[in-house]
Amino acid sequence: MSSGMTGQLFAISFDAGDPLRLARFWSGLLGWRTGDDPHDGVTLLPSDDTGFRLRFLPSGQRKVGQNRMHFDLTSTSLEDQRQTVARALELGGRHIDIGQRPDEDHVVLADPEGNEFCVIEPGNRFLADCGFIGALACDGSQEVGYFWSEALGWPLVWDQDQETAIRSPHGGPKITWGGPPLMPKSGKNRVHFDLVPSADGDQQAEVDRLLSLGATRIDIGQGESAWAVLADPDGNEFCVLTPR
Repeated sequence: MSSGMTGQLFAISFDAGDPLRLARFWSGLLGWRTGDDPHDGVTLLPSDDTGFRLRFLPSGQRKVGQNRMHFDLTSTSLEDQRQTVARALELGGRHIDIGQRPDEDHVVLADPEGNEFCVIEPGNRFLADCGFIGALACDGSQEVGYFWSEALGWPLVWDQDQETAIRSPHGGPKITWGGPPLMPKSGKNRVHFDLVPSADGDQQAEVDRLLSLGATRIDIGQGESAWAVLADPDGNEFCVLTPR
C-alpha cells in the first residue's frame, strides 16, 4: 500500500487531570519541547525520529485499571538504565508492581498520573535499532495488529504466536501487540491514537477508508466536534483529526 493512501499517526494522546504537569514530566524525561496544540491540550514535539508527537488533553475522569498501551524506553548500559529511572523518579514518577517477576531486568514505573511505562534493560535485541522510545507496547489481538499495519501503511516486523509488531518505513519506535489474553477494558482508554489524513486526502475519505478496514464509529460524547471518533477491531478508541 502506498503511503499516499494511508493516514498518518499524528500523536499519542493522554487524558490528563493536569495536562501541563504531565507534559512537563514527559518533556523532562524525553527531552522533547512544547508545541502548539489545536484542541486545548499540551503538545510535545519529538527531538528525534519518533515521527509522532505526544498530546495531553484535559479530562475529569480518573484512571481506572491498567492502560492498554505503554512506552518501552531503551537503555544503552546498566548505568544508563539506572539514570533514566532516577530521572523519572525525580520528575514525579514512581515504581509500580503490575505482576512483573523479581528476576526480570526491565523496570516498571508510572508517571505522575499513573500511566505505566518500562525502562528496558541494555542489550534487548528486539529494540536494538530503535531510539529512546523503543516501542509503544499494546495489549491487543493479532487482528488489531493487521488492522493498524493497513491503516498506517507500516509493514509488519513481527508476526509470531499471535504477537505482532509494526514500524514506520522511516524508522522510529515499533508498535507491538502482545496477543491473547486481552485485558478487560474498563471505560474509555486514557491513551489513544490521533490520526490525520494523508497530504492529499480529507477527513471523511480517511474515515471511510478506516471503516472499510474494520474500524467502527463510536460515540464518547464528542458531539459536533471537528474530529471523528472511531474504534479499532479490539474496541480501542482513536481519533481522525482534520487535515493540518
